Order: sequence, then C-alpha cells, then structure tokens
Amino acid sequence: MKIINFTSRSDIIGATASAMCFIHCLVTPFLFVAYSNTAIIEDTHPWWWGILDIVFLVISFFAVYWSTYNTSKQFVKYTFWTLWMLLALIIINEKWEIAHIAEVFIYLTTLGLVFLHFYNRRYCQCEDDKCCVDAK
Repeated sequence: MKIINFTSRSDIIGATASAMCFIHCLVTPFLFVAYSNTAIIEDTHPWWWGILDIVFLVISFFAVYWSTYNTSKQFVKYTFWTLWMLLALIIINEKWEIAHIAEVFIYLTTLGLVFLHFYNRRYCQCEDDKCCVDAK
C-alpha cells in the first residue's frame, strides 16, 4: 500500500483548495439571488454552505504551511503567508460582519494563492540541499 506524501503535493492541494474557494465565493451571490423569493418565507442558506469557506481556509493553511516549508525562495514564503492572512481576515470579517469589504478582495487573494502555488511548484522546488542554500 502506497502512502500519499502530502508535503510533496502541497502546491497542488493548495491550488485546488484556493480555486474551489474562489468558485465558492463567486457562486454564492448567484445562489442568493436565485433563492431570494423563498428567503422571505424561510432561511434558504444551508448551514454547510457557510462552513465551506472555513474548510477551504483550514485546507489552505496546511497547504501554505507545507509549501513554505519546501520552497527555496524567501519572498514566496512571505507572499504565501501574507495572502493567507488576508484571506483569513476577510473570511472572519464576513462571518462577524465587522466592516464592509468589496468582494473583489477575496477574489484577488484566492487567485493570488492559486497562482503562487503554481509558481512555487514550477520554480521554487529543490532536488537537493545545494539549490536551497543559494536561494536563501
């Protein structure tokens, strides 16, 4: 039985989770508009739909953690954590309704994480210790 090594696939998992988060955030307003006529009668927002963003955030946390652990470039580490923190703050803000933030910011942070995972997978992986020593 072969065990999957999630640390080597963290960029794929992270890019997938971020892309699914982007789609989730993009589809939500359309679902609310589609069900707006029934919202007067009953609550149509399923509980699991509201939890999906937290699930994606947790998955992306571990993907960012392992991607930054395995990357060879310092600026990629800082960019990963900056984007993840912004995404977490935006999601917390949406849950607690602290301030009105335009939806474009959540789209930009999730797409930023998707592209950064692809960039990290393509350009920032080391096969041996020598390339990482020069890059740091």
